[in-house]
Amino acid sequence: MVAAQTAAKGLSTVDLEQIRDTLAAGRKPKVVFTEQAGQIAGQLGQVVALTDPELSDEWVVVRFGRDELPFSPDDLAIAPKAAPAKRAPAVPAPREESPVPAPSVTADTATSDVPVKPDSPTASAAPSAPPAAPEPPAKPAAPAPKPEAPGADPDARTPGKPAAKKAAPKPKAPAGLTVTLAYADGEWTVAANQGPKALAKPYVIKAGEALKMVAMLDVPGVHEAVEEIVAAARAEAETQAERLRAELAEIEARLAELRETE
Repeated sequence: MVAAQTAAKGLSTVDLEQIRDTLAAGRKPKVVFTEQAGQIAGQLGQVVALTDPELSDEWVVVRFGRDELPFSPDDLAIAPKAAPAKRAPAVPAPREESPVPAPSVTADTATSDVPVKPDSPTASAAPSAPPAAPEPPAKPAAPAPKPEAPGADPDARTPGKPAAKKAAPKPKAPAGLTVTLAYADGEWTVAANQGPKALAKPYVIKAGEALKMVAMLDVPGVHEAVEEIVAAARAEAETQAERLRAELAEIEARLAELRETE
């Protein structure tokens, strides 16, 4: 992975919107890890997905090497555009200097009796040409980055990055509770269920209790409907009571007649 020098302070809202649009277009934008990411600061990665920020602070999924890990927006920044690589100037090959032959000196013994001294300028050979200046050594090429070993432990490659936090499971909501007040065949019944489980089977209650239960609900029309049912039941009960009282009076009269015959 190629390292990049950066002093970014994290992804802004505009950067996140740009990344979201780029992912929607089917591309994976490059990002660089900031100093808050630990020892992997300066490394480059590719954003592959954006999760829900309400579930975890680390919701930007980045492909780093062969792994895809979630990071916080503060750990990342938009990767700078790479500048074109500069070509090193070619170093010319050193030129071979051809040696210059020294001029030969001959002494004329016939015309001069003066002996020639060995250290005389005329007897010494001509000075040789100075050696060519050494060429500057070529700059060594930068070493290529080491390829990642297959199956390498991601924790060993990123020692400064803590393990990804797993989102805590949401607590299971309790099943719904249903309380049913029913009227059928002249009787009021109450039943209770929680989900598929029956908490209370339908049992009979008094009409006054049903009216009190409905009175606690502020639902227009329900209280009036219950009052009508209770009023109709009351009228029917009064009629039946009158009929029974009349029958009782007739029985009492017959009993009195039978007593007089004794």
